[in-house]
Amino acid sequence: MGLTCGSAHADRRVALVIGNSAYKSAPKLGNPVNDATLVGGMFKKAGFDSVDVRLDLSASEMRRMLREFAGRTRDAEMAVIYYAGHGIELDGNNYLIPTDATLETDGDVLDETIPVERALFAVEPAKQLRLIILDACRDNPFAKTMKRTLASRAIGRGLAKVEPTSPNTMIAFAAKAGSTASDGDARNSPFATALVEHLPKPGLDLRKAFGFVRDDVLKSTGYKQEPYVYGSLGGDDVPLVAKQAATGPQANPQDAIRRDYELALQLATRDGWEAFLAAYPDGFYANLAKGQLNKIAAEETRAAAEQKAKAAEQEKARLIAERARKAEQEKAAAAAKAAEEARIAAEKQKQIEQARAEAAEQQREIAEAAAAKALAEKQAAEKAKAELAAKQAAEKAEQAAKPAADRQMPEVDNQKVAALSPAPTSTLSAADLTKSVQSELRRVGCLTSAAEGDWTSAAQRSLTLFNKYAGTQFDVKLASVDALDALKAKPGRVCPLVCNFGFKADGDQCVKITCRAGYRVGDDNECEKVPEKKPVATREDSRKRDTDRKQTEAAPSTPQASGQMICNNAGCRPIAKGCRLGTASHPSNPAYKLPAEICN
Repeated sequence: MGLTCGSAHADRRVALVIGNSAYKSAPKLGNPVNDATLVGGMFKKAGFDSVDVRLDLSASEMRRMLREFAGRTRDAEMAVIYYAGHGIELDGNNYLIPTDATLETDGDVLDETIPVERALFAVEPAKQLRLIILDACRDNPFAKTMKRTLASRAIGRGLAKVEPTSPNTMIAFAAKAGSTASDGDARNSPFATALVEHLPKPGLDLRKAFGFVRDDVLKSTGYKQEPYVYGSLGGDDVPLVAKQAATGPQANPQDAIRRDYELALQLATRDGWEAFLAAYPDGFYANLAKGQLNKIAAEETRAAAEQKAKAAEQEKARLIAERARKAEQEKAAAAAKAAEEARIAAEKQKQIEQARAEAAEQQREIAEAAAAKALAEKQAAEKAKAELAAKQAAEKAEQAAKPAADRQMPEVDNQKVAALSPAPTSTLSAADLTKSVQSELRRVGCLTSAAEGDWTSAAQRSLTLFNKYAGTQFDVKLASVDALDALKAKPGRVCPLVCNFGFKADGDQCVKITCRAGYRVGDDNECEKVPEKKPVATREDSRKRDTDRKQTEAAPSTPQASGQMICNNAGCRPIAKGCRLGTASHPSNPAYKLPAEICN
């Protein structure tokens, strides 16, 4: 009884399923409640010991359910959390949105949502498998109305990439990081339908199961939605449902091998034994088959040697019969040898000349390519210069017509993903493809200049910004069809809005900073008080005072009669007879004059 209970205790599996549809501050979602009910039923049919299905939870209810579920995972081998609803990514961190969240500003995300790390903490005690499935990559309506308290704070589209730090932990996204998932037209989403189809298959490793889920979702969404799994497992298979052990008498696999061996032995041919070894490369019968092959090879070698000896005897008899013609044969052999040497020499000379011609042709192609590149760069520089001059002239005209412009960039209308199926881009010319990629980069807020047919350095920098904020790795040196498809898949702004000095970000536009009276825009782009001006003496006044002082000090003193007094730090005393009152230089500062007694 103790052993039985211990085995059942070790195989304990628990699951928590949450589906949020009825949002109070956003349109109601149709599928999360249906998907949660479907997936919860799948876990129950799979024989999980505990399956808790919760629908339309508030923030406090979600925290309570995760806290209670963490207690159930302490004695479990497998712990699974499935969440369907809205999610949001802020500065690279993912959050699950309860039904009572309002999210008026980006700061409310930290107070009104549940971080994904909280779910990871809840499944952490499980011993064999920790699995979190997030069907929360939908197009988030909160991000469109949310006010930004900091312009540089990035709010992503979909969810951000996650790398679990604990072993045997997997996080499955309904759509790849940075992209959104589709609810589909049916009662359940394509992702939930594929999960229920493949995860409960007995003995199927989870990595293969999620691979089949990915294939099904890609096909059902026209290759627009790609599920993705983060984390890793060990080398052993980890199925969600263990494969049932076979019952009843089992056939001996050696019987089939023995029957095939006897059939190959009846054929007794090389092909038969090679076919047997291809099917059974190892084992006792494989070694016997290799021995049979060695026997056949030895017989073939003996027959070839016998045939070779017979041919040598025939050749010896023929040479004896033709000995009289030996001189003619030697002469013909010499002529044939000379002709062969001449042919070899001509072939070598031909190869040398061909190599020289190929080298000359290669140098010509390199020179032509360099000339074409220089011409293209010159034309691109001239065209960029002309466009810059035209742009500056247009901006000056616009500033003259509109003296107080409150916006720096035209507002880019958000476009919804998959509104229309994009036309195949493989038939576009290089110039049209470049212009299309630049137009899409401008639409998602990564390019500020106008779209043109040349792939300029500004376009390369804008694609670099798109790779940074969208999590892609496209080659920025050229415009590609894959980059165009990825750009079209983005419904709105990807690169954060950066405003010039004197402007601040307000949603998707730059607004001019207005300061109240007595204040101005400072170096930190914030309003500061204008400092009061202090009166400063003019240079002419300073020069006049210095001139008067020097004239006074340089003028000789008038001789004084006896009875004059001189005062210093020691006190006052009368001038000695025969002396007069004058001035002397200061010991440490010769330019400064002091009263002194001067005697002849």
